[in-house]
Amino acid sequence: MTREDVFQAIRAHLADELDVDPARIVPETRFREDLEADSLDLYTLVQELEDSYGVRISDEDAAKILTVGQAVDFVIAHGVGA
Repeated sequence: MTREDVFQAIRAHLADELDVDPARIVPETRFREDLEADSLDLYTLVQELEDSYGVRISDEDAAKILTVGQAVDFVIAHGVGA
């Protein structure tokens, strides 16, 4: 999978889960500030990333992932691209 493939998959998941227009979601999009994601939404995203890409995201790492691009980078570094 390419970085773009991972981005598109995460974008689709977020658009569906948070009921937002996918066009609003770019790599710089912040989960809390821009998408108004709450703790449960973020937990669900972490679970989805772990299940879909075989990555393990610690609570400490999850707290550092603030944007969609950072989530994509994490998956590339620790999952499909590793």
